[in-house]
Amino acid sequence: MKKLSRRARMATCGAAIVAVAGGTFGAVSANASAPASAGAARSADVRSTAVTTSSHLTVDAAVKAARAALDAAEREGQRVTVAVVDRAGNTVVTLRGDGAGPQSYESAQRKAYTAVSWNAPTSELAGRLAQVPHLKDIPGTLFLAGGVPVDVKGAPVAGIGVAGAPTGDLDERFAAAGVTALSR
Repeated sequence: MKKLSRRARMATCGAAIVAVAGGTFGAVSANASAPASAGAARSADVRSTAVTTSSHLTVDAAVKAARAALDAAEREGQRVTVAVVDRAGNTVVTLRGDGAGPQSYESAQRKAYTAVSWNAPTSELAGRLAQVPHLKDIPGTLFLAGGVPVDVKGAPVAGIGVAGAPTGDLDERFAAAGVTALSR
């Protein structure tokens, strides 16, 4: 039997690896799409009293609110970042205005998260720190003015946070402009 050159052995080995991998992938793909066996658990309808529904801003609404807040800041010559989070505190959209400081990105998100978590403006919540100083230790929160909740029938559905203006009062006014845009 003739001995194969090193190059030929490498090519043969590579071809074998590709063939085995392709076969494994095909088997896994086929199994993933196969119907469940008769004995497998199936989904079941549950009583409607076992679930809840919640309202969420659409992406378009979140962008509209963020844009309105950023526009309000730009009209006053302020360089800010605006964040909109959903009811669970997940960021939906963040707009970093031209020239906004690097700290403003995270601060805006944390203000929005704080506002939706407590369904209150962060300026109001900052006042509570005197009575409960450990509030500031909750991860992801920021008790500085500039965050406002978005409510539907009294229930929070989102939060808007603005950071980067010289005062929290300005940040909060710009965030409120985002909420106002949603009511139009």
